[in-house]
Amino acid sequence: MRILVVEDEQELCESIAKGLRLDGYEVDTAFDGEEAWEMTSVESYDLIILDLNLPKMDGMEVLKNIRKEDNETGILILSARGGLKDKIDGLDNGANDYLCKPFHFEELEARVRSLTRRRVVQNNLILECGEISLDTKARTVSAKGSELSLTRKELSILEYLMLHRDCPVSQEELINHVWDGSVDSFSNSIRVHISALRKKLKAALGYDPITNRIGQGYLIGGESE
Repeated sequence: MRILVVEDEQELCESIAKGLRLDGYEVDTAFDGEEAWEMTSVESYDLIILDLNLPKMDGMEVLKNIRKEDNETGILILSARGGLKDKIDGLDNGANDYLCKPFHFEELEARVRSLTRRRVVQNNLILECGEISLDTKARTVSAKGSELSLTRKELSILEYLMLHRDCPVSQEELINHVWDGSVDSFSNSIRVHISALRKKLKAALGYDPITNRIGQGYLIGGESE
């Protein structure tokens, strides 16, 4: 899952981003409203954590602009504006949730989990595909009942493939949702990580559950062909 954190207090912004990265999310940051609007115009995010008191463009305007173009991306307002009217305005203008400052990071984590699960219409924390099982909360993977040792990036790739198991996932889509924008479509990094993931899965299962459909992308299947 790829998240954008929009917060003008840079220390707080980086602290939130660091915590979410440790939870396995790919996180970008923006420190003002104009930068946030520009980033959401060219990048695809699964969730946006949005402050309201932003320089250059108020967070409520950012929210309204996003919703004119995109009704799907989850938006969590994180703001010191705690009045009832502020909350109603935020929700009426398209926010999915509203959390007031000061806050406990554990509560923010729980709300992020809820919104990202809702984003992919995934109510069960355990993803299953054939003999592969992935616990999205504990961030663990097992194949044929035995736990696998995967890197954070390998686990994120597998999670995204399992969430979209019914259709091929392109390399560009993986860049948008599994990477943080630090690589491009010509990078060999993606192929290296997918190759390592496939080797580990094949060693555990006895077959490679991931196929590469030329011109379409990667597809994960439930069992050996």
